[in-house]
Amino acid sequence: GVRTKRRDTGSKRWASKFANGLRKRILQDDCPDTGCGIKVYWREAFLRLPFFTSVHRYLPALFQTYGYKTAYAPVNDRPRMMGVSKYNNFNRALIGIYDLVGVTWLRRRTKAPETTEV
Repeated sequence: GVRTKRRDTGSKRWASKFANGLRKRILQDDCPDTGCGIKVYWREAFLRLPFFTSVHRYLPALFQTYGYKTAYAPVNDRPRMMGVSKYNNFNRALIGIYDLVGVTWLRRRTKAPETTEV
């Protein structure tokens, strides 16, 4: 999904825009909003992917690496109803950069399956 009418603070929207741009530039994927929590995929395809803690940020890039097509639909963003986030822009960035290096390494060493149209 792609969040429309985001209900986040300006700093969080800016950080997200920056992180999405950096990720897109490095991984060459086509996902406009990888932080959106709404994702739909085939179970079999998901189980073929490597697992790591923040894999949700990189699912579109990983699916594309393994030869799957991706598509995106707009979804409504809703404000948090309960609780407080345990993350801030700084610690989210540290985890994201660490994982970005790992996904870049993984993508460079993964051979996409050869496909032929019949």
